[in-house]
Amino acid sequence: MRKKVIAAGHICLDVTPVFPDKEVERLGDLLQPGKLIHMEGADVSTGGSVANTGLAMKLLGADVSLMGKIGDDAFGKMVQSIFEGYGAQEGLLVVHGESTSYSVVLAVPGIDRVFLHDPGANDTFCMEDIPREQLERAALFHFGYPPLMKKMYEDDGAELVNIFRRVKESKVATSLDFAAIDPASEAGAADWEKILEQLLPYVDFFVPSVEELCYMLDRERFAEWQERAGGRDITEILDIEKDVRPLAEQCMSFGAKVLLIKCGAPGMYYRTAGKNALRKISGRVELDVGAWADKEGFETSYVPERVLSGTGAGDTSIAAFLTAVLEGYPPEECMHLATATGACCVAAYDALSGLKSFDELKAKIAAGWPKATGIERLKEDLNHVGKYE
Repeated sequence: MRKKVIAAGHICLDVTPVFPDKEVERLGDLLQPGKLIHMEGADVSTGGSVANTGLAMKLLGADVSLMGKIGDDAFGKMVQSIFEGYGAQEGLLVVHGESTSYSVVLAVPGIDRVFLHDPGANDTFCMEDIPREQLERAALFHFGYPPLMKKMYEDDGAELVNIFRRVKESKVATSLDFAAIDPASEAGAADWEKILEQLLPYVDFFVPSVEELCYMLDRERFAEWQERAGGRDITEILDIEKDVRPLAEQCMSFGAKVLLIKCGAPGMYYRTAGKNALRKISGRVELDVGAWADKEGFETSYVPERVLSGTGAGDTSIAAFLTAVLEGYPPEECMHLATATGACCVAAYDALSGLKSFDELKAKIAAGWPKATGIERLKEDLNHVGKYE
């Protein structure tokens, strides 16, 4: 019998204009005031953690209930229609008078994505929107994008902490993902280090991106990264020992059990707690504590067949990771499947069209699917301290 999953949190409609397939070095080289740009259509799909991670887990074979909040407007009807196509519309909460969240995703070839985002009904999501009877049957509760949901970060994250505490009390394992934070927004002014310190004791699987995590825990370091990157993708200039590990240490000290830090195109850093801490994860997950305890490493990305958009790549990688955990795969294979799924995702404009089954991924890996080059330094950083696996 498959383990039950709840994927809750942020949901929106993503509109991705399709740019001509010509890479540029800087966004300003293409997007200039008064300039007319010939486009090649637009991709419209659901977005946010509920859609990207939740639907991806469903497509990968997990038994998932999706919980998100939308309005009864035109965008909301589009979200419902898309979810109906997956047989996953039942968990949607449609609220009269509220607007459906949307994002315009500018995926310019050669440039990291830019998002124009309206949080809409996500701002009012709270514990009352999670049916108790669903928790009674669940093995895992995954929640995504609290920085884009007002009630999750106001009052020092009191409602977010309340949700995770109540879920843990229901004997359900927990997973938490984040989203980029706009420094000029209310979320940007929140004390995220304080929120994480209160929250992570209730989080079993913590899966943020390295940029999100650094912004929340060490803004001076984040500013230094931006300066060092000089307009390039921050993940291109990171050093595991000096940049990533200090953030991981702080997360583990706050109480995270399994930490996976998405580091963009290079891959994913992972770290796990000891046996005593891992035993606190719900028995419904059936985690092999001995196999998972005291792990640390960096999983290099696989080479994608093509790169059209990074939209949803991190979310679907996490979907594969969590699905593999629930299916009982060992940690090393969970990481293989996570990075392989990310490589498949970027080959499509939306988050789901490029996904492949675990059997397909394993066959491709066994056939010698090459890893990305140019990140040997990352491995050397971990080998230097005897940690890379």
